Amino acid sequence: MFKKVLIANRGEIAVRIIRACRELGLETVAVFSEADRNALHVRYADEAYLLGPAPSRESYLRADKIFEVIKKSGADAVHPGYGFLAEREDFAATCHDLGITFIGPKPSAIAAMGDKAEARATVIKAGVPVVPGTEDVGNMTNEDLLHIAPTIGFPLLIKATAGGGGKGMREVRSLDEMPTLLASARREAEAAFGDGNVYLEKMIEGARHIEFQIIADEHGNAIHLGERECSIQRRHQKLVEEAPSPFLDNELREKMGSVAVKAAQAVNYVNAGTIEFLVDKDRNFYFLEMNTRLQVEHPVTELVTGIDIVAEQLRIARGRQLSYKQEDVKFKGHAIECRVNAEDPFNNFIPSTGRITQSIIPTGPGVRVDTSVYPGFEITPYYDPMIAKLIVWGETRAQAILRMRRALEEYRIVGVRTNIPFHQTLMDSHRFMGGQFDTRFVEERFSMDGASEIEAAQAEIAAILATLVAHQETERSAQIVRSNERDTSNWKWVGRWERMHR
Repeated sequence: MFKKVLIANRGEIAVRIIRACRELGLETVAVFSEADRNALHVRYADEAYLLGPAPSRESYLRADKIFEVIKKSGADAVHPGYGFLAEREDFAATCHDLGITFIGPKPSAIAAMGDKAEARATVIKAGVPVVPGTEDVGNMTNEDLLHIAPTIGFPLLIKATAGGGGKGMREVRSLDEMPTLLASARREAEAAFGDGNVYLEKMIEGARHIEFQIIADEHGNAIHLGERECSIQRRHQKLVEEAPSPFLDNELREKMGSVAVKAAQAVNYVNAGTIEFLVDKDRNFYFLEMNTRLQVEHPVTELVTGIDIVAEQLRIARGRQLSYKQEDVKFKGHAIECRVNAEDPFNNFIPSTGRITQSIIPTGPGVRVDTSVYPGFEITPYYDPMIAKLIVWGETRAQAILRMRRALEEYRIVGVRTNIPFHQTLMDSHRFMGGQFDTRFVEERFSMDGASEIEAAQAEIAAILATLVAHQETERSAQIVRSNERDTSNWKWVGRWERMHR
């Protein structure tokens, strides 16, 4: 039974885990890089230790330094969050060897499902439908992949076997462009996960990206917590998630949920994980991959189910049974999450860095903000540009959209550019409101032109007001106030006159 948890991560997810630990009476240990010395998760934790320089390969990806901190702090459990070391089999295995509780799946499950190529082979044996692609397990050379690609057919995707989040992913339209894309995909995967291995997968056009949250304990119990619609993406990076999906009906939801649980049970999965599917226009679904960790978008599931997923992770890691059975899971209302990133939506989403000088967070009924930034916090180029996750809940999808519009209007961040205008434009899109979108919607059928016209008008109004203020200040400074002809103020003269005439 562990009592002190080290959070091997940063940002809003580290803050989220610290809060869950505090509610359960657990002590917390934070780790940080030099760039995160003043980060919120450092301030919230009971203890905090420096890992090293800002680049993640010299800090958050250094398992050896994290184990040094574990020994120094006396932590007896590790929560990896998402990204960095969360899906590294060797990291989880070393934790087990040292007698440290790893708050996540077993190393064998990470190996089987964390490696995307092996995950495909595993679920195929379990009878789960998969997207056509490379079936071989293990490292494949560029020559092997170039030889296999024509048999799969174009367009296809190059995907990193380790990790997720769109890192190390490239879309390939022809064999001629594939060598260059293979090299860049491997470089990005190596930088993000320390593993440059990739595999190929047929790209299903017009598909929707739908994932199921599953939770399993050490006693053989496994359930799903429903689906999340994650089709609003740009360059394979999720931007908006919602639960439930406006595309699924109850029959398909039940079928996909049971397949998700079956896929997890195929590797004796324990703790929280996510089974991702692609669903085509004809409602055929295919296993895409499994993320053997907590997902960025887990809050939308928490809002529609009322289940604290992070708290469940901690309880399961302590050897307890699931708090819920499948029949206990009830879905209420609709939740939407917008990822607020430090990037310029009017300039090809170029990342924006700088110091946040003002941050006004929206509140009110059904609004939740998961963030780790505050006025004075600096957004650096070293990590993911996500500033916050803005999540809303409503009785219906329509109410959730209206509530998100209001929350986005209230959200104020000064100091860096953000993609809030993108989310505002999306919430006004008729196709989005009607649930008529797929994974290519943002890149092919969505435009920021209307928003850019509004921003241009606002910039013009701001320029005019600034000019008027400057002119007024200039006029005021140019005024010469003549001194009074009398030796004192008029008020004193009036007082003297009144005393003389009493």
